[in-house]
Amino acid sequence: IYLVKPSPFCVLDEVDAPLDDTNVERFMSLVRRFEDDTQFILVTHNQRTMGLSDRMYGVTMEEQGVSKLAGVEFDEAVEITE
Repeated sequence: IYLVKPSPFCVLDEVDAPLDDTNVERFMSLVRRFEDDTQFILVTHNQRTMGLSDRMYGVTMEEQGVSKLAGVEFDEAVEITE
């Protein structure tokens, strides 16, 4: 279905969790294949999958019951470090 009528965005929640490294690479190849036409929102704990991102958001709990959102846009981070 996705190949016939691609979506402008796709949300995937920890779909890479059960995958071994070889299959994570395959998954990453699929995401790269569609990234020009689709914006992906990936929920992951896998560092290799995080490497695909242009920007990353994390949620932390600095005190009990209070969540805090932190974000990094990698293009801007590179400019700051140079």
